[in-house]
Amino acid sequence: MISIQPILAVNAAAYAIQNATMEGKITVLTLLVLSLFSWTIIITKVRQLMIASAATKKFMKAYSATRDPLDIQRKGDDKSFEGAPAYQLYIRGADELAYHLKNNPVVVNAPSFNIDPNVQHTNTDFLAKSTRVKISMSSFDAVKVILEEAAGAEAIALEKGMIVLSTAVAGGPFIGLLGTVWGVMSTFAGIAASHAATLTAMAPGVAAALVATVTGLLVAIPAMFGYNFMVTTIRHLTHELDGFASRFANHIEHVYVDHRPLSEEIQSANEMLANRIVGALKGPEASEDTPAMIAP
Repeated sequence: MISIQPILAVNAAAYAIQNATMEGKITVLTLLVLSLFSWTIIITKVRQLMIASAATKKFMKAYSATRDPLDIQRKGDDKSFEGAPAYQLYIRGADELAYHLKNNPVVVNAPSFNIDPNVQHTNTDFLAKSTRVKISMSSFDAVKVILEEAAGAEAIALEKGMIVLSTAVAGGPFIGLLGTVWGVMSTFAGIAASHAATLTAMAPGVAAALVATVTGLLVAIPAMFGYNFMVTTIRHLTHELDGFASRFANHIEHVYVDHRPLSEEIQSANEMLANRIVGALKGPEASEDTPAMIAP
């Protein structure tokens, strides 16, 4: 009758570990610790990337349905897009835009339109022309810097922990090979000292040495598949993030950046200066007339 050995060879592995030298056991223990870190990163990153992909799709759909770049920020619905890198980039850019609209505004004279208050206007051109408070090009440059910083920060957050997987893929087999070579070297040194070059004397040491290579491969193979999957997913999310940053910046420029000709800007500045001068001149006159009006 033909006996079939189990594929995993559990008994052989246990026998090899029992007969391993101290160096071999240290090598196997090191590989097991590396495997523990590797599997922790795999499980954590897969969950993070799945949440990020789903939340990003949801955010992109919501953003595509808006015309004003600040609509989502004004709603303040933070929980709906939690975990989406594009949403984090959007919030930082929108906050910076809102800051400049409040502290460095450029007020323009919007053209008059026949606006029906019962109709919600979603045309971007209409929104851009009807917006009176805008920002200058220098303020827009500051917003673009924030968007670039946010895109870089989100990309780094997505890649966090990948160094562990790359180390397991590249270093696992070599650490196992080191344990194997060390074990074989110790085995042959023991055989030479005992003057008994028999298969029975060699087998335990060689088997114990080979278990280090097997452990190294068992660490590296899952890490390799997980690393390739995650790198592909992260690359997709990063490209999507860069594309959204450019799209968001273009949207802000179209709606909120002052693109008037230089002549109109000079005329507007002169009108504002004239109004301030008139207001300053009227102030002292009003203060002088007030006592005369209340005098008996």
